[in-house]
Amino acid sequence: MRSLRALPGSIWALGCVSLLMDISSELIHSLLPVFMSSVLGASMLTIGMIEGIAEATASVTRVFSGALSDYLGRRKLLLVVGYGLAAITKPVFPLATTIGWVFAARFVDRIGKGIRGAPRDALVADIAPRQLRGAAYGLRQALDTLGAFIGPLLAVLFMIWLAGDIKAVLWLAVIPAVLAVTVLVLAVREPAAAPREVAARNGLSLAAVRQLSLRYWLVVALGAVFTLARFSEAFLILRAQDVGLAIGYVPLIMVVMNAVYAAFAYPAGAASDALSPRTLLVSGLVVLIAADAVLALAASPVQAFIGAALWGLHMAFTQGLLSKLVADTAPAGLRGTAFGIFNLVSGGALLLASLIAGLLWSVYGAAATFVAGALFAAAAAAGLLLYRPGTHAAHSAGAGDRSDRQ
Repeated sequence: MRSLRALPGSIWALGCVSLLMDISSELIHSLLPVFMSSVLGASMLTIGMIEGIAEATASVTRVFSGALSDYLGRRKLLLVVGYGLAAITKPVFPLATTIGWVFAARFVDRIGKGIRGAPRDALVADIAPRQLRGAAYGLRQALDTLGAFIGPLLAVLFMIWLAGDIKAVLWLAVIPAVLAVTVLVLAVREPAAAPREVAARNGLSLAAVRQLSLRYWLVVALGAVFTLARFSEAFLILRAQDVGLAIGYVPLIMVVMNAVYAAFAYPAGAASDALSPRTLLVSGLVVLIAADAVLALAASPVQAFIGAALWGLHMAFTQGLLSKLVADTAPAGLRGTAFGIFNLVSGGALLLASLIAGLLWSVYGAAATFVAGALFAAAAAAGLLLYRPGTHAAHSAGAGDRSDRQ
């Protein structure tokens, strides 16, 4: 816990911003798949397409916002724009009367996420001491996921209180979104002189991108493989409903997933400062295989909850670690660009994975979706176990760049 106390206050503030925005977003998203399928009549393929396009949009936007934050030498302004845009879109969801409204709101909301994502991840690396970088990403992810736990829980409570009025519940998500922007403006302090010489010299040019090392590009490829092994969490919600969970309690599936995610995100992040990344990544894939297997065979809500809990454990083992590997293998002056490219590739993989998941569900049923995910995760785990980089530069993608680039 010593590393937890040693983290700067702005890391905690960024975590609180993530917590509040995730309360808002997950309150909406835990009900949105059911709202789209039951109220608006959307098909599973349509839901998969909307979720995939929304996340891919965020990923594309991250490339430009990350590079822009490097070029400007400032990141907080872009965070304010991104979180502010997300807050503005929240009222659109309860106002939606067609699937087109939902698509438009998700699209704009994800643009906001894309604008803030890469600069925020780069800012964490700018603020946190290098020896505590894994702990910093773990803490931010833990608070972010705590919000993702609280949001669906509030959705369940409000659904009971408001007698199943989904639109009324969606309106309540506006409040924490506004609070998130307020905390960001007042409490997050950006370093006065962050080291961004590379970006200042090369701006947004391809020359800057070429300075990203092989170690970094291997991490990008690894992130894409991990994303292909899973798909939008909307399918967890739909699976819970599919096995008989009442519509008012469907958000509990996200409560369980995010409770496990939040509980293990910081310990896993702190462990990544000392343990082999390969060990944690393979462990995460093994847990994902177990989650997919349980969800494929699920015949009751209890089994769906177990699968969701395992899914959350997989996320805790892998997501903060991948962020740390990006930060470790990118030059300080190109961190925003590096996170942007990483998220672009991962977003494309998520779009493909979500489209495949929706298609498999529509044609072969729910079980086929999760069996396919398990098979891809098994292939990824086998690849990590069999790959022996030896002593060449690629080895550093698995171990992190131990040189201090600052």
